[in-house]
Amino acid sequence: MTDQSPPPSEIIVISSQVARGSVGGRADFVFERLGHRVWFVPTVLLPWHPGHGLATRIEPSPDDFAAMLADLGRAPWLPNVGAIVSGYLGSGSQAAPIAGLVRALKAVNPSALFLCDPVIGDEGGLYVPEATGQAVRDELLPLADLVTPNITELGWLSGRSVSSVTEVVQVARALGPARVAVTSVPAMLRGKIATLLVDGGESASDQVLVAENNRLPPPEGSHVFSGTGDVFAALLLDKLLAKVPAETALRHAVAGTYEVLIRSAHTGEDELDLVGSQDRFVHPMAMVDVRRLAVPRETEEIR
Repeated sequence: MTDQSPPPSEIIVISSQVARGSVGGRADFVFERLGHRVWFVPTVLLPWHPGHGLATRIEPSPDDFAAMLADLGRAPWLPNVGAIVSGYLGSGSQAAPIAGLVRALKAVNPSALFLCDPVIGDEGGLYVPEATGQAVRDELLPLADLVTPNITELGWLSGRSVSSVTEVVQVARALGPARVAVTSVPAMLRGKIATLLVDGGESASDQVLVAENNRLPPPEGSHVFSGTGDVFAALLLDKLLAKVPAETALRHAVAGTYEVLIRSAHTGEDELDLVGSQDRFVHPMAMVDVRRLAVPRETEEIR
């Protein structure tokens, strides 16, 4: 960064906190490596990701959580914040205070972005109580400038089954936020997986971009890495804050996430190797195919 470059925006991240691992708030490291100052608000405290087994869960009381976010909403440094990211919620009651903080930030910095990462489910369905998913859908999604669901979450949030690329585009357009980035989308080519970005929302001139990269073979044993969605969302938001073209931002985010996965698989560890992969946050080198899609808009309302 040169002396003439503007300082990176400060970012408020509201998500889970694990003592060990690379998920939720621990992925703040991506933002910090890229030069952002992070304000972190834990929604729940855990020793490790639940995928490693049951453990103690500490959740702030609804009153304490609401009071803390209200304090942040009147903080004198709030105008320095360029974005809020919401991730995993400990309970549905946390959605309203988060929405209040988003509104407070927009009041002092109208150009600030709100990224809603749903973190409510995967191929097995919802892994949070339905009330929590409803709170994300009803209270946070309408405020979001960018939402980053996987294909399962997109279907649940929209109330519609989605499987093909065309269906993903149509549902993403109707979801509400101006930008919708959907992960784990079926790819056109065998052996690949796709990430799709609808940029423009309800605009008649939106662009649809799809990025495809190689699908990694299943790791030995039953372990599957968690936290890739957190990394992808952070890399994408960083580029969008820098106002680079959407195609460049998508390619960078997908390539960087893929390289984190590759390195982590080679280490033999059971968590993403964010520290060892940090240079790839800045200069990912993986080959990612990005192309524009022409998907006609539905003439009838999506039901």
